Amino acid sequence: MKKKYYIIIAAVVVVIIAFLIFRPGKSDNLKQLTVKVEKGEFEILVTTTGELQAISSVDIMGPSELRNSRELRIREIKIQDLVPEGTVVDSGEYVGNLDRTELSTNLKDLQDELETMESQYLKTQLDTTMQLRELRDQLINLKFTMEEKQIVLDQSKYEPPATIRQATIDLEKAQRAYEQSSDNYSLKVQQAEGSMREANINLSQAKRKVEQLNNMINKFTIYAPQGGMVIYKKEWSGQKRKVGSTISPWDLAVATLPDLSEMNSKTYVNEIDISRIKEGQMVRIGIDAFPEKKYSGQVVEVANIGEQLQNTDAKVFEVLIRVDQSDSIMRPAMTTSNQIITNVFSDVLYIPLEAIHNDDSLSFVYTASNKKQIIIPGETNENYMIIEQGLNEGDEIYLSIPENPDRFKLSGEELIAVVKEREAQKKLNEKSKEDLMKVTEKKPEKQKGHGRRPAGPK
Repeated sequence: MKKKYYIIIAAVVVVIIAFLIFRPGKSDNLKQLTVKVEKGEFEILVTTTGELQAISSVDIMGPSELRNSRELRIREIKIQDLVPEGTVVDSGEYVGNLDRTELSTNLKDLQDELETMESQYLKTQLDTTMQLRELRDQLINLKFTMEEKQIVLDQSKYEPPATIRQATIDLEKAQRAYEQSSDNYSLKVQQAEGSMREANINLSQAKRKVEQLNNMINKFTIYAPQGGMVIYKKEWSGQKRKVGSTISPWDLAVATLPDLSEMNSKTYVNEIDISRIKEGQMVRIGIDAFPEKKYSGQVVEVANIGEQLQNTDAKVFEVLIRVDQSDSIMRPAMTTSNQIITNVFSDVLYIPLEAIHNDDSLSFVYTASNKKQIIIPGETNENYMIIEQGLNEGDEIYLSIPENPDRFKLSGEELIAVVKEREAQKKLNEKSKEDLMKVTEKKPEKQKGHGRRPAGPK
């Protein structure tokens, strides 16, 4: 048994040694990695990550009375309940609830105020009724007094003149007292009407406030204004409104119902690439959640001013891409991969970037014919570079530095003059830019040195 065990161990050791001795070397593998120079259409792409958003949408709003009410001074209202995001609702279907706590407190205060106004109205009504009744009784008594004075005067016509005169004076006094009381009664009636009108206005206002608040509280249950898919509203900070979030009278949107038939991909392009982006450029669009789906689109808007996103130092520019197709799987806030086609070259030679090597300003490749070939590079995209001079279609080149690169003969020395000419032109362009910047910087200093001049001809 032990002998069999030793034989197995020995066999394993022999296999390991053989593998270590005869395994292909790293350099041998690298030597086999060659590609051929291709010719055809070459695209310059700017690849970005975006987010789907509906071009148009309808906001699901809280009560508009919160914005128009003069009596209420509510700054924030909490969202108490909300259907899950992505729920498809019909018009008039339940969407959510707002917290009624603060409004219920206000309603109780207004109801107390209404009771006070009702009591005040009743008190004013009773007071004016009693006052007017008393004045009417006084008028009746004065009228009786006036009639009595008239009888006395009629009976005194055979009396001495002094007695007749006294009876006449007494009648005139009674008539004057009656007329004064009658005028006073008219004024008191007008005063009573004014008091009742004021009490009635106060009561009506209190009733209207309570009624408005009751109607508003009923509207704290939110329903969909039309059919669609509920998408939570994004705030300025980028956070979505959900249960526990707050709305204000100036921003009453609780959620949105986007039109999913027309979508944009909102993306950001860094300041290095933004000069390449133009309206109307075609875009290839993919949705990360469904990698098998491919769509097309075009750039419809490019921001003129850059911005700095949260947690980043680089400046970026907002770009909107219209998606040409509509699909039921598309949802707002889905992540998209966008390939913006900024330029297309036809019938050009191109090779992988990893096959290109550099020595100072010279670029070269290693060919399968044992040449270190100098090249004139052109435009690049993420994976390939255009070759303007130095290679032909079908030439086979190494993807990496081959073994013993010193054995490769340098070829294409005639292209060195082209490289130098390009370098000189590049330096000239850079110098021109620097000179232009210096002139621009000096202009304000020159104006500052002259000081201010009064307006008018020199």
